[in-house]
Amino acid sequence: MNFLARNAARATVRAVPRGSRKFATDATGGDYFAKRQAIQEHAQASTELWRKISYYVAFPSIIVCMAWVYNVEQEHHAHEEHEKELHGGKLPEAPAYEYLNRRVKPFPWGNNSLFFNAEVNKDMEEEE
Repeated sequence: MNFLARNAARATVRAVPRGSRKFATDATGGDYFAKRQAIQEHAQASTELWRKISYYVAFPSIIVCMAWVYNVEQEHHAHEEHEKELHGGKLPEAPAYEYLNRRVKPFPWGNNSLFFNAEVNKDMEEEE
């Protein structure tokens, strides 16, 4: 009998609607729509800010850096040409330090690096 009474009490408690419970289908929305509008306005403002930073700071900075690097490379190229003129059309020989261009084991494609450039790198094939 105690079992039936306990189950009946539980059933009546569960059947009573709770006033504090809110559902997702609540039509009023409360602060939800105001918060949503504030989030959208903030997103638009920050998007516009980063667009202005990109156009007025980042792109001009990239162009200035490109111009600076171009000028430095032109000076370097002119210096290399001057060195070639002084040494009969070739760059002067680099010092033969024992730790430079050390080859313990040959590469599968030969003694030169995979990124070998005959104008600026020492040709390791000639040493053998």
